[in-house]
Amino acid sequence: MDGALVTVCGRRTARSRFLFPGWVLWVLGCGLAAAGCQSAPEPRPAFATAWHQVASWSGRGSTQTDWFPIDHFNWRIRWETKNAAAGGGRLRVEAHSADSGRLLAEPLDVKGNGHGTADVGVDPHRFYLVVDSSGVDWSLNVEEPGAGP
Repeated sequence: MDGALVTVCGRRTARSRFLFPGWVLWVLGCGLAAAGCQSAPEPRPAFATAWHQVASWSGRGSTQTDWFPIDHFNWRIRWETKNAAAGGGRLRVEAHSADSGRLLAEPLDVKGNGHGTADVGVDPHRFYLVVDSSGVDWSLNVEEPGAGP
């Protein structure tokens, strides 16, 4: 098929035997080699999130907490349950607006003994918590982030 005529962009031209001429492959090879010689980008300085306690409560049974201000979109509740009753015990926590009383988040619903954190993502606001608990001792620490090295 050497020398066959092909129409490209309205012009008739002879078709080459090879798909790419040698110089195209050489240019591509040099480009790939140069890309491999680039230095890696400098790492950004690492910033850890330091959590600051805003409020804390502990008890057994259900309650409604005092209101507390949160200045960040993301905050968390560090929780612990212990001395669960034979049936397992339960802790459920709701976050409400301290201005309107409206339910804004339901960050926690656990059974039995345990501990952990529950992340909350709600616009900065004044909040109070409604704690629904049965058969378990509980403690709650509300924390918000602050930058630290």
